[in-house]
Amino acid sequence: MRLKIGAGIVLVAGLAALAGPAITPFDPAAQNLPLRLAGPGGAHLFGLDELGRDVLARVLAGARISFLVAVTVVSVSAVVGTVTGAVAGYFGGRIDDLISRIVDTLMAFPGLLLAIALVAVLGPSLGNVLFALTIIGWVGYARLVRGQVLRAREFDYVQAAKALGATTPRVLFRHVVPAALPAVVVQATLGMAGAVVGEAALSFLGLGVQPPTPSWGTMLSGGRAHLLDAPHLTLFPGLAMAVLVLGFNFLGDGLRDLVAPKKRLRPVN
Repeated sequence: MRLKIGAGIVLVAGLAALAGPAITPFDPAAQNLPLRLAGPGGAHLFGLDELGRDVLARVLAGARISFLVAVTVVSVSAVVGTVTGAVAGYFGGRIDDLISRIVDTLMAFPGLLLAIALVAVLGPSLGNVLFALTIIGWVGYARLVRGQVLRAREFDYVQAAKALGATTPRVLFRHVVPAALPAVVVQATLGMAGAVVGEAALSFLGLGVQPPTPSWGTMLSGGRAHLLDAPHLTLFPGLAMAVLVLGFNFLGDGLRDLVAPKKRLRPVN
């Protein structure tokens, strides 16, 4: 049930983000100062912000930023972490020690604080947000895959592949790594929720997406000054972020329940 609910939420949110211009005719950057802070109703279903911009159009544009960050950060982090963790777990020895020390060092710092420090040094921009979130994101995949590979490399089918003369890359990426992919997929789905929250937090602090580009974090930050006279400025972007994060979490939990009975690693034909 959670899998279906999560998939439905993510699918609807993704379609709404892509179809933003078709849902509302207003430009997210267009200003209508005489109607600034107007409440929801009429042509502006979510109202207008402090500069007279349509909140619905900006929420949908912010959704595209959130999906871009989530997909990019998780994709790069999963690839880097999977390869790194697989190499560390399969070869062991000094390679494993070196990679493990790097992973332990990065995981010793609170992820969001490390991302804030990186973006503060590099400068606020969407590209630097992607870089910072990837730097703190790949270590989780590396540790997860390393643990899976440590078990799989001792299995009979792996030893048989070696005995038959299969090359190391073939054994590693054909027989060992695919067995860990279900766990990586679950981790990636849950990681998308973290990426959405991370981008919003950095943008809220002024370190992420810069105005006038819409972002849920910047919208929440700008709406703080109008919590009493225009609560819709924070209500709708906050609700959108909460629903999307909930959808990703439900999807991840559903996938985890789905693959739980199949945790036993199996050879890939």
